[in-house]
Amino acid sequence: MHQQGGTIENALDSIASHEYVLPAIQREFVWQPEQVCNLFDSLMQGYPFGEFMLWRVAPENSGKYRWYDFVRNYHQRDNPHCPELAAIHDKPLTAVLDGQQRLTAFNIGLRGSMARKLPYKWWNSWDAFPERALALDLLASLDTDEEGSCYCFEFIDPERIGVEGDRLWFRVSDILGINSGPAMLTWLMQHGLEQEQLTNAYETLDRLHRAVRVDQVVAYYEEKSQDIERVLNIFIRCNSGGTPLSYSNLLLSIAVSQWKNLDARREVYGLVDEMNKIRPGLLFNADFVLKAGLMLSDIASVGFKVENFTYENMAVLEENWPNIRLALMETVELVDSFGFDSRTIQATNSLLPIAYYLYSKGAPKDFETSDHFIHDRAVIRGWLTRSILKESGIWGSGLDTLLTALRDVIRESNASEFPAAQLRRVMAQRGKTLDFIEDEIEDLADMGLGDRRIFPLLTMLFPDLDSRDGSDIDHVFPKSRFTPTRLKGAGVEEGLFEEYRDRADRLANLQLLDRSVNNEKRASLPAEWLHVHCPSPEFRKVYCDRHQLGDVPEKIAEFTKFYSKRRERLLGRIAQLVNTV
Repeated sequence: MHQQGGTIENALDSIASHEYVLPAIQREFVWQPEQVCNLFDSLMQGYPFGEFMLWRVAPENSGKYRWYDFVRNYHQRDNPHCPELAAIHDKPLTAVLDGQQRLTAFNIGLRGSMARKLPYKWWNSWDAFPERALALDLLASLDTDEEGSCYCFEFIDPERIGVEGDRLWFRVSDILGINSGPAMLTWLMQHGLEQEQLTNAYETLDRLHRAVRVDQVVAYYEEKSQDIERVLNIFIRCNSGGTPLSYSNLLLSIAVSQWKNLDARREVYGLVDEMNKIRPGLLFNADFVLKAGLMLSDIASVGFKVENFTYENMAVLEENWPNIRLALMETVELVDSFGFDSRTIQATNSLLPIAYYLYSKGAPKDFETSDHFIHDRAVIRGWLTRSILKESGIWGSGLDTLLTALRDVIRESNASEFPAAQLRRVMAQRGKTLDFIEDEIEDLADMGLGDRRIFPLLTMLFPDLDSRDGSDIDHVFPKSRFTPTRLKGAGVEEGLFEEYRDRADRLANLQLLDRSVNNEKRASLPAEWLHVHCPSPEFRKVYCDRHQLGDVPEKIAEFTKFYSKRRERLLGRIAQLVNTV
């Protein structure tokens, strides 16, 4: 229902009385000071600043969810979050679905303050976050600038309020305590203004008074349905123009309200932070954690649907949370031991079957290090690597039904060992095959350095090389040797320059090297470096066999011959590996 009416002051009174509240689905306040100033300028100029979307919550439903207050005195370090309100029962509420940032901006400007870090200051410095109040210069020219702003709003040190040179700063929050007419004129006359200045300043101050306390500028749509599914869909549509929202952001609010002993919001985001601190990070988010919770708790479907977030299911999720947390942390540690990061794994949902398997095994803390699990780790790594190498995309459409089917396979295996072969069959039945045809294998053999799959492919080809602690992708023939000048100096025909440079960054000229060894090698030609690093013929042969190098030529002019032979060896090795469980 669309409604018109109400002043900004009325809206702030509703915030102060906790009639207007924020549901947990809302984000934190993220506006910059300039955005707040622009909002007040729009208000003063009489421009529309958008309709608010409100949800009228019936008294019998107010106790089902957790509610949050609006930020008033914003401090970037010490007070950036919306404070949680005490449990509210049997009281009608109005939840703000769209308009939080604007209402918070009005709340800060008219009743609070803003403290943001100064440039070049340390975060822990006592003076890094000075408190600033929103002020309006009553003597500023009202000419419109290039951006369309007319009034001079600024967040300033409260001690600057009053006359400052040719400015007269008025603290915007004081407008709530001053009436138009004699009281306003008295305040202005105290500052020794000339008649023309007094007239202009009064008009500006009176305009602020009318904009905040008189004009019925608030427009809103009020949703009265108590159907949470409908409300969540409305929220998504309202916010689709900004930063994308996921259903997990919304459903998390339901979990927040239904957990009895733990704070779901804190637990989920805390776990996300911890997982992302594991070097070098896989860019986890709440979506991943919530989907993992549904999957590991054996809730019927892993989909983000309201019916999956019932009181009963959330009770199971809360009860299992400590073990779910352990399993997810162990999963991230395991993947990190493979050397994989966000550049390698773009679909973190690929880790959920692994997490479910480790959860079923009781999440052994030494899984990624114990010799007892060597075979299991190798099987998991092979299965995960093959799913990454599949360019067609295993973890896209149909994800929820696929994950549910994979969970069934792992559950039936009784966690005796990671069931890679069974998973592979089920994936193939759903059009997500891990089998590679000849053309795909050829493409892998020609993969370039910029491809995100190059590192996992190299780790599959050379599994004995430690990829966790300091391995680099190294050019066998150094990239610096492929400049036109150096190629010409090495006797390479000019017509071959482009071919040389193209092949320099492809798989057959790449290898994994320990970082310290790579630093030592630098721009040396491979044969030259091998004579130093592997002085004995026996040791040199072992090294070359290990890296599938074959006979390494002395000169770069023989690079194409070396490249072709090594490519054939790697092609055969890839064909053998990718289609083997």
